[in-house]
Amino acid sequence: MAMSKGKQLWLTVFLGLMSAMAPLATDMYLPALPTMQQDLGITASLAQLTLTMTMLGMALGQIFAGPISDRYGRKWPLAIGMLFFTLSTIGCVWAQDIMVFLFFRFVSGFAGASGIVISKAIARDVCEGPELTKFFAMLMMVNGLAPIIAPVIGGQILLFASWRGVFVLLVAVGLFQLLATLVYKETLPADKRLKGLGDSFAKFPMLLRNRYFLGHCLVQCFVFGAFFSYLSGSSFVFQNIFQVSPQMFSLIFGGIGAGLMVSGALPARLAGRVADVVMMRGALLVPLAGSVLLLLAFSMGAGMAVILPVLFLTITPLSVLGASSFSLALSRQGKNAGSASALLGFFSMILGGCMMPLVGIAGENTAIPMCVMMIIGYGLGYLVFRLMIVPEHESA
Repeated sequence: MAMSKGKQLWLTVFLGLMSAMAPLATDMYLPALPTMQQDLGITASLAQLTLTMTMLGMALGQIFAGPISDRYGRKWPLAIGMLFFTLSTIGCVWAQDIMVFLFFRFVSGFAGASGIVISKAIARDVCEGPELTKFFAMLMMVNGLAPIIAPVIGGQILLFASWRGVFVLLVAVGLFQLLATLVYKETLPADKRLKGLGDSFAKFPMLLRNRYFLGHCLVQCFVFGAFFSYLSGSSFVFQNIFQVSPQMFSLIFGGIGAGLMVSGALPARLAGRVADVVMMRGALLVPLAGSVLLLLAFSMGAGMAVILPVLFLTITPLSVLGASSFSLALSRQGKNAGSASALLGFFSMILGGCMMPLVGIAGENTAIPMCVMMIIGYGLGYLVFRLMIVPEHESA
């Protein structure tokens, strides 16, 4: 579908913000995790469980949001999701009990999942081929702003408000996204929608029987599992091991997020010249080597001058992996884009959500569990890539 530059810019910003629901909902309060732990009198693992509930909610929410958007269109499922994200985040602001807080975090993740999965389906509605790869890369760049800005904002909020102030700002974000959704014009015409909701869910077994598509799901499952291990452990590593302030941690985290944004420009520039599968290979091998070096560095008691460059090298290729893998996986799905995007989103979050509390199981003063989980995640991701994705490209 041909787009004017104005429409492309609007969709890039709109979909970029929607696809950034995960970092917006989690990264903004990462600097506040140790403070929240002390305020609520809970363990590090229980504090990290608040991230887990958000990720599990987002993983399960995408399973429903994708098929629903294939059946009823993109606009109204997205608007309803943003409405419930806003309401449940208000619940997080007022929750006094950790169990109540965990419940609202799950609901906000479940509702916010609509933004993640439907934004990718909309991209598939309007683009295909190399243009789809370029558009996904642009989304990753906009998406990359969230890990830069969100923790910095969260750290600054802690200077004059409690950790609950972070969620007040998230309420405002939800309201803005709701209003933006109401302005958005539907991109899935009625004649291209699936005939019944049952048909939408019936696509899941068909998609998972596709070895190539399942390979992309598993690669994202393992790689993002490694990434979320870093996500949940980094605030405790830097604030408890290296004794940095929440504000300094937010700057460190934001700097790595800037690397994610810059690397997100590579697929757009290389699309049509370098095969997506080649970009995927590099985006898996570099983090695998980096995570091994990271484990060695922490085991030897290395300082931040060594840890930060290695961590930067390990995390930043994720944008390249995300853009190339999503493009390859969705390019063959057509009207099943919503269901396919839902499965990819589910797999990219479910393992990470489950692993988050394990990062803190050995206490909040060691980085070894985080490093080990990152090595396992990247290693399994590369193994699946070699066995399930590469063979089809070689035969082609």
